[in-house]
Parts: sequence; C-alpha cells; structure tokens
Amino acid sequence: MSEAYSPIPELNLLKEFDDRIGPVYYSEGFELREYGADAGLHTWSEHPEFLSRFIPFAQANHSGSDYALWRCDDRTDLATLPVVLVGDEGHLYVIARDLRELFQLLAVDGEPLADFGFPAPEEVEEHSEGHHEFLTWLNRNFGLEPPEDLDALWTARKESDDRFRAWVSRFVELDGR
Repeated sequence: MSEAYSPIPELNLLKEFDDRIGPVYYSEGFELREYGADAGLHTWSEHPEFLSRFIPFAQANHSGSDYALWRCDDRTDLATLPVVLVGDEGHLYVIARDLRELFQLLAVDGEPLADFGFPAPEEVEEHSEGHHEFLTWLNRNFGLEPPEDLDALWTARKESDDRFRAWVSRFVELDGR
C-alpha cells in the first residue's frame, strides 16, 4: 500500500514541501487537508452524481472555504482537472484551470484570492512566512513564477467556469457571479 498523500504527483510534491517547511503558511489561508476529505459539499447537494465529481484537498482561507478538483470528465491525469473553490459564503466556481495554475495563484500569497479580488502581486504588503520558499519550490519543480497578469489568468479560466456552472446548475442554484 502506498503512503503517498494522493494519486497526483503534483500534489505529492506540494505535500512533501508542506511537511518540510513545517507549520507555517506559504500562501495566506491555504492549507492542505486530507486528500478526498469532506469539504462540506453535501451542504450544496446530496445528489450522488454531484458529490462523486469532487476531490477536496485543501483549505482556501481561514473561514471555511476549500479547494477541490472537479472531475469534469474521465481523464486519468487528475492534475489537469479544473480546481473549484467551495466557498464558505455561498461561492462555488472554477478558480483555476488545473493544479499548476492554482499553484501560480497561491504564489500571489493573498487571502483575497478566495474572494475573487485577486491582489496584484506587488499589492500584497506582507507575505506569509514560507512565501519565499514556496516561490523557490514552484520554480524548481514546475518552472513557474507568480502570474504577471491576474486578469488574463482569470479570464482564461472563464470557459472552464462556464462549463462548470452549466453542469452544477443541475444540482444547485448558484449566485449571479
């Protein structure tokens, strides 16, 4: 039996990094949770098809929002699945087209990330204690940097979010965002 955190190499690398730097934040409010653990999705809908399409893996903020992968199809590379924010204030939307894009967003290091209001990287006044180490890890493992244009990244994920909203509306009523 494997002792890996998940069946996703990218998440396993993040978990190794997370374990190595200890109990410090590297992106405000982000915290890995047990892979596949309950993220309160049943409060949205108890329909088995709805619940079976999400793989929760992390806390998004300090107030109860989570990140989950959306199994939008049957692809085998789970790291390429869209990442959904399961918000504590009624938000349910695609925040990133895949895990690597989420990692880039985490490099911004601001809790407003979970509330649509992405801060520009230069607007974040104080970074989390492990932020610099995370940036080094992100570049070393994936050749990625914080996004230069958050608006462009946000616009690029819209197609995935539109598809998600069409699917999820069969199970829940979404807000107007």
